[in-house]
Amino acid sequence: MSKTQENIIQLDFSEEMKTSYRDYAMSVIIARALPDVRDGLKPVQRRILFAMNELGLSPDKPHRKSARIVGDTMGKYHPHGDSSIYDALVHMTEDYSLSLPLVDGHGNFGSIDGDGAAAMRYTEARLSSAAMTMLSHLDKGLVEFLPNFDESEQEPAVLPSMLPNLLINGTTGIAVGMATNIPPHNPGEVIDGAIACLDNPDISLEKLMHYIPGPDFPTGGIIVNEEAIKDIYAIGEGRLKIRAKTELEKGDYGRTNIIITEIPYTTAGNKTKLVESLSALMKDKVFDEIYDVRDESSKEGIRIVIEVKKDRDVENLLNGLYKKTTMEDTYSVNLLAVKEQQPITFSLPAMLREFIGFQEILYTKEYEYQLKKARNRLEIVDGLIRATDVIDLIIEILRGSSSVKQAKACLTEGNITDIHFKSYESKLEATRMNFTERQADAILSMPLSKLIGLEILKLHEEGDSLTAAIAEYEKILGDKKELHRQIKLRLKEYKKQFSYPRRTQLTNIENTAYVEEVKIEEINILIDRFGYTKSLDTPSLSRVNEDTLKEYAHIVTMQNTDRLCLFTAQGNMYQVKASSIPRCKIKDKGTLIHTLCKVDKEDILLYSSFEALFESQLLFTTKNGFIKLVSGAEFETNRSVIASTKLDKEDEIAGITQLSASDILSGNCKVILITQSHLSLGFPLEEVSELKKTSRGVKAITLEKEDFVAFSTCLPADTETFLWDGKILNAKKIRNRKRGAKGQRAQLT
Repeated sequence: MSKTQENIIQLDFSEEMKTSYRDYAMSVIIARALPDVRDGLKPVQRRILFAMNELGLSPDKPHRKSARIVGDTMGKYHPHGDSSIYDALVHMTEDYSLSLPLVDGHGNFGSIDGDGAAAMRYTEARLSSAAMTMLSHLDKGLVEFLPNFDESEQEPAVLPSMLPNLLINGTTGIAVGMATNIPPHNPGEVIDGAIACLDNPDISLEKLMHYIPGPDFPTGGIIVNEEAIKDIYAIGEGRLKIRAKTELEKGDYGRTNIIITEIPYTTAGNKTKLVESLSALMKDKVFDEIYDVRDESSKEGIRIVIEVKKDRDVENLLNGLYKKTTMEDTYSVNLLAVKEQQPITFSLPAMLREFIGFQEILYTKEYEYQLKKARNRLEIVDGLIRATDVIDLIIEILRGSSSVKQAKACLTEGNITDIHFKSYESKLEATRMNFTERQADAILSMPLSKLIGLEILKLHEEGDSLTAAIAEYEKILGDKKELHRQIKLRLKEYKKQFSYPRRTQLTNIENTAYVEEVKIEEINILIDRFGYTKSLDTPSLSRVNEDTLKEYAHIVTMQNTDRLCLFTAQGNMYQVKASSIPRCKIKDKGTLIHTLCKVDKEDILLYSSFEALFESQLLFTTKNGFIKLVSGAEFETNRSVIASTKLDKEDEIAGITQLSASDILSGNCKVILITQSHLSLGFPLEEVSELKKTSRGVKAITLEKEDFVAFSTCLPADTETFLWDGKILNAKKIRNRKRGAKGQRAQLT
């Protein structure tokens, strides 16, 4: 077997794909997309803050270029793209995304409108006060440090956060097969809730919600389904409906202004799109009530003005805006975070218990650190105090020693070898020296100024203070209630520092349907011979000269709330809302009717408004010679297209005549049919039966072979002439015969 063959490892492809994808998914979940339940940070955020802390960018220091921060983060801790790191840095500066921004940005870091941040070479940043609650205790050994990606640096596995950052600032993240979406909360409320949990670890959700009633978004707004919050906090997931906060003002010329002062959190960073969508609704006449939309927002706050036309229902318009725009939006909550390398969905009490458990660990380590530090210092202070009592002997030892090592050995062990003393008593006393290593080092480095009486008094005072501090630390470490008291004291200090009044209002509001409010007016639908269609109001039409109107094959007068009905030779009826027909000037071309109702290549025989159609009857005649009357009420439907009549195979409608009730009742109407062979037949309208639109009709004329009905109409009996196919025919010469008879030759006048 060759060496090459020896190095070949055979693997099952499907198993390798499963393993590799599982490893990738866990890497995304744990190391990139989801926050740690303890500090509420994703790895990239934690590394950015740690890198800034290492650069010394505390709130009291000058800002530093963002490019430097990104470079340090990428080079030392986060070996990924610089754009993703900068995006995370920018997000931590956004006061409209976070309740307590963790980074203080200087320069163009974008805006709530949706403007992007400037390039990292132009912006500067430093840590915020809120970030220091996570970083100020890093030097006390409270958290574990791990090697970075190339083991050249050490980075914290988690930041020692003293604030419940995960609930206060919230977070979003999309991993493989899961996502987190934790809303921000009011800092003061969350701190009160944490304190309540410290006082009563078994506190119920109902009682906890007295302190944390619900999310509090930086953009304010209104949560309109407050009743859903309890279920969300109980199971860790659900949906919130957030609505913009509005006010009403009196506008010019009797109009009313709707003022949007707060927008939903979901539109933060997209305010411009909200304004554009409102403007589009106005321009497209979706809401005819809107007169104008403008954005008057400034540094003082959001102010989007919607001018409403005079005497319109403002509340009804608001209901429509909530439905059709992001003035009301849905926020999906998923309280998912990482605990011990596992993604877990938490309830609100469970998330607070995790924070408290983390605080107990941090505070225990902090007081152990303080205790050790105090004991070490007390050891040194005690040594210095003892040294002042035998300072003359110590000076004699130092003067008689040939090296610092020799003098230190005498101070710690009483070793007097090769040390010269002035008297035997001093030599004997030196053998009794038993200072510790730390004490000896402090004595050897002690300046002579410490021998001043006041300095000696300060040492005694410091010793007493350290003794009291040690007793306090031991008490705290020995009593869990005392430890909790210290946690609460610091949380209360943070509350004073970071608390602010609630911004998001909580309420229960049932959605009210929008009732389309249309000002009823008379309009005229103009259709030319090519099918181009437009509408004009009656005053505009009255100013058009007659010669121009002759260019239009059909003019249908109707109300703007009505529908235009089109009947085709292929037996279909199409409907178009009058509001869908473009309102144009007489010189405008208009829109093809085929585009408005998708008639395609069907031949349109009749145009009518539905209102006129409903009050009339239609006389249908087919090419195969069938006829019937159908009530217009038969065509009442909301569908855009229906079958208008029943047709045999290869049959078509030859003519449709719209008759009013007076025409029917007069008994003085004559039906005239003309075939392709110029045969004609006339008979009284009374002979035509009224049938359903689903019927074929009755025999109207007996046709010769290969002949068909080419034209039909219904005229008053006293009509002398009528127009057909560009020819004027004499109606008087078409004698009445029985319906269903053969036709006779039609004569020209």
